Amino acid sequence: MTTTPLQHPGGNGRRPLEGITVVSIEQAVAAPFAARQLGDLGARVIKVERPDGGDFARGYDKAVDGQSAYFVWLNRNKESLSLDLKQDAAREVLHRLVAGADVFIQNLAPGAVERLGFGAAALREMHPRLIVCEISGYGATGPYADKKAYDLLIQSESGVLSVTGTPETPCKVGVSIADIATGMHAYSAILAALYRRECDGTGAHIEVPMFDCLVEWNSHPVYYTQYSGNAPRRSGPDHATIVPYGKFDCADGRSVMLGLQNEREWAVFCDKVLGQPGLARDSRYDSNTKRTERRAEMMDIFQAVFSRITAAELVERLEAAGIANGRLNTPADVWAHPQLEARDRWRAVAHPGGTMRAVLPPATFGDFEASMAPVPALAEHTDRILAELGYGAESVRALHDAGAV
Repeated sequence: MTTTPLQHPGGNGRRPLEGITVVSIEQAVAAPFAARQLGDLGARVIKVERPDGGDFARGYDKAVDGQSAYFVWLNRNKESLSLDLKQDAAREVLHRLVAGADVFIQNLAPGAVERLGFGAAALREMHPRLIVCEISGYGATGPYADKKAYDLLIQSESGVLSVTGTPETPCKVGVSIADIATGMHAYSAILAALYRRECDGTGAHIEVPMFDCLVEWNSHPVYYTQYSGNAPRRSGPDHATIVPYGKFDCADGRSVMLGLQNEREWAVFCDKVLGQPGLARDSRYDSNTKRTERRAEMMDIFQAVFSRITAAELVERLEAAGIANGRLNTPADVWAHPQLEARDRWRAVAHPGGTMRAVLPPATFGDFEASMAPVPALAEHTDRILAELGYGAESVRALHDAGAV
């Protein structure tokens, strides 16, 4: 069976969230990632930032034309409104803004929005159709409710760190996996709430703790340990319970990742890749359980073959045998990856320091292309939004003079 690839339509179709307004009081990664994805689908996203520096992720680095790599990744398709929410006048602006919004997202410190008058209960009472999404470290209740939570700490607390790394050293995942997981779960929950609202007209209060999200993603090791009595071993780049499945070094100093899924593939691998068909019938290695128990022996057998051929030659053998494999790419390799180029996955996105090349979101629709609108400068849209909310020029000047915006 052949499939026809989707063609990029260049924005001809209507994006599904056009007409939806999202107000987000957000910092760092999790909430901005959720909000950005709503913007990718056409929602208007208004990002509320402090006047004195804004989202602190703006200052993480200056890697992208003087802008933070984190910030430009997470904040396209947004408008920036600066508000000092400690001031009554600024809170009045936010109340006006939320009154016309469909979704309100926040990831401030525990209790902060309640003290400001924007807790979920208060907002839902005023605006029954509003969808309120609160992102936190550990949730609003329980002994950890007030505990500070950052990505690395959640990786540790959820057990991810204990199963990642080498036998000698636990390691963090190299990307902000707790924040990303939380942003994804918040995004999908908001979409579900929008759909339900279309059906029955009611809004929602959504709570998305980072800890819960990463416990979900780490469920297999948790269940495996609890019910088998054995924790998965840390195995570096190799799979902890499947052999062979991992990183293999070749004669030219390059590495190849490969993996098997069943005994049929094991027999083909022994014959076509290793050139040792009899190995598949060896009673010491004829099941994955046995190969895992004899991992060191297996690795010696594999490396005796792979150390004599180049990475390209190994990939050629694996492809001919139908064995799954991949290159151990660096970020620079991914930037120039032929698959992304062939599928036209890059777009130009403007930001305060110039223009960058950014990758399209993974889900491709047949009748529209995701929005790739600019990354905003701090407070770039403040005056325009205030005018939309009914503030005249004199009132806007007064807000500026007071430092409320």
